[in-house]
Amino acid sequence: MDLSIVIVNYNVKEFLQNLLHSIEKASSNISKEIIIVDNASDDGSVELIREKFPEVKLIVNNKNLGFGKANNQALEIAKGKFILMINPDTLVREDTFNKMIEFFNSHPEAGLAGCKIMNPDGTLQLACRRSFPGPWTSFTKVTGLSHLFPKSKLFARYNLTYLDENKTYEVDAISGSFMMMRKEVYDKVGGFDEQFFMYGEDLDLCYRIQQSGYKVYYVHTTQIIHYKGESTKRSRLDETKVFYDAMHLFVKKHLSSSFLVELILRTAIGVRKMFAFLGKRKLAILSALADFLLFDLCLLLAEKIYMSMSTWLGFDAHDYLIIYTVPALIHTVTASLSGVYRKDSLSVLRNFLAVAISFVILTSITFFFKQFAYSRAVVIISYSLLITLTTFWRFVVKLFFRIGIKADEISRSRTLIVGTESHAIQIANKIKQKRTEYHSVVGLIGKYHNEIGNKIDSFEVVGSVENIKKIINEFDINEVIFSSKDLNYSEMMAVVADCHDEPVEFKISGTELEFIVGKTAVSMLDDIPLIEVHYNISSPLMRFIKRTFDIVAGLMVLLFIYPFIYLISKVSKKKTDFRKFILGVPAVVAGRKSFVGPKEEHRDKRVYMGRQGLTGFWYIENDSNIDLEKLDFYYAKNQNIWLDFEILGRTFNKMWSKKV
Repeated sequence: MDLSIVIVNYNVKEFLQNLLHSIEKASSNISKEIIIVDNASDDGSVELIREKFPEVKLIVNNKNLGFGKANNQALEIAKGKFILMINPDTLVREDTFNKMIEFFNSHPEAGLAGCKIMNPDGTLQLACRRSFPGPWTSFTKVTGLSHLFPKSKLFARYNLTYLDENKTYEVDAISGSFMMMRKEVYDKVGGFDEQFFMYGEDLDLCYRIQQSGYKVYYVHTTQIIHYKGESTKRSRLDETKVFYDAMHLFVKKHLSSSFLVELILRTAIGVRKMFAFLGKRKLAILSALADFLLFDLCLLLAEKIYMSMSTWLGFDAHDYLIIYTVPALIHTVTASLSGVYRKDSLSVLRNFLAVAISFVILTSITFFFKQFAYSRAVVIISYSLLITLTTFWRFVVKLFFRIGIKADEISRSRTLIVGTESHAIQIANKIKQKRTEYHSVVGLIGKYHNEIGNKIDSFEVVGSVENIKKIINEFDINEVIFSSKDLNYSEMMAVVADCHDEPVEFKISGTELEFIVGKTAVSMLDDIPLIEVHYNISSPLMRFIKRTFDIVAGLMVLLFIYPFIYLISKVSKKKTDFRKFILGVPAVVAGRKSFVGPKEEHRDKRVYMGRQGLTGFWYIENDSNIDLEKLDFYYAKNQNIWLDFEILGRTFNKMWSKKV
């Protein structure tokens, strides 16, 4: 047999079908076998292959094993003289296989080769010819020097952009999207290193093949088209992080003596994360910085104003450092905990609240630090100026620059409907029929990949629950509406948790949410209620208050009650609810539990429902048929310190009635 073609597929059914058709045209005069390994696709890929391509050897995995491991499954049974590993989101030319086999026959030293790989727009895909990530190569890649000087042999070594793409030559590495090698090379070297989940395994294989005495070539005489990243678009993977982690693994394995390369790559990962964090929160960071500087400006102006009105000589020069840092910092932290600094909005009302709270805090602190209690008049003047200036700059930025306006303030909301059943379509149609300037339905989100591309009553399924975060970014979505008939509460909350750092407003529609009360924001879409999804339990201020109460109350219990209950429990074997409660307090103080919370930690760690509670609605409610998930949802949404007090009071009443 001339050629074994190995394809690893993950949720790219349409691309795979086109590739298989192009393979048929390119292999009319050679003997071949096609081996497809499916990595737990849910888009109907397996059914398509079995129905339309029965001659294909199919391996079906029940989970995504990664690129390297899945390829190895096929390589173990491949019988061809040559083996081609090719991505499913590619198309081959009619002459591709013949040209590559001819090249191998004329170059006996070649163990592995890749052809020219084109992007869909006709440009060269740079990864089809590369150098190994040595110290200098890594530095120029990470710093962007290779991009700034693409024709420089000194700076552009990683992607070899200084070389003519229309010539054939030996290279360090080629792309894993198209790799052809001799069967004898595989028998000698083996397949991919399964430590690499995705990315880096192609570099590793190229390195090992060259270490065994063979050469790796870039061949320009034929080409393929690669629709890069189609599989990763349909997953929740952070491709950039996975890429840099793979590079680090490669360096650790083959260049372990190069501390410099490891440092560069680790720095690259850290810098990338930092810029991603700052980029998404730049409005919040700049707002906090502006308020900090304005506070100091107000303090300076207040000092000058009061000096001109009285005989006061001003602040002591020795105290300047503390006076112009600590109060401003107290205000900024208070504002942050009050929810003033958000990545998508500038709240004037929250700012009023933060100024009032920080005023109380600062005036209270001066009672304990008399040496800094210069003048209450200065504090009053400072805060009068502060409330004016911080409000003024927010109005100016929102009015003239249209920055910091929430989605509900923008003239048009770009909306996704999560669901594909009749209830979701009803929501989409209601929005469409209103014909207002406020909503635009971008599309539907299905539960599974095999729904992507479908059209349901004029609405297209543009993504799945798994890759919704990427869809939100790609289509600039600012509103997501869940259909409660399509997803259960855990699935909805998992999506909200995954997208917590996106500037998106989440709402739930349906008639099954009567249990949500309190501070729920409800809007009506004709007869369909849309309930805003916001959890008090995840608010920094609420978490701070709750944790403070747990520590203070917990320490008091440990000092005055816990020792007696501990001794009683050792003497008496009877375990009452009250004793269990008190004996659990050390875990509360340690931060493993809370006085009030869900019965157990939420299984999906992406969803924060609060720490496991010594008590909660699950304890005080007597109905054995009640849905605990709904209770947890209700508590997370409406949690505040007063609700916790109410639950604790009802808990002790119940314990007392059961004879503590």
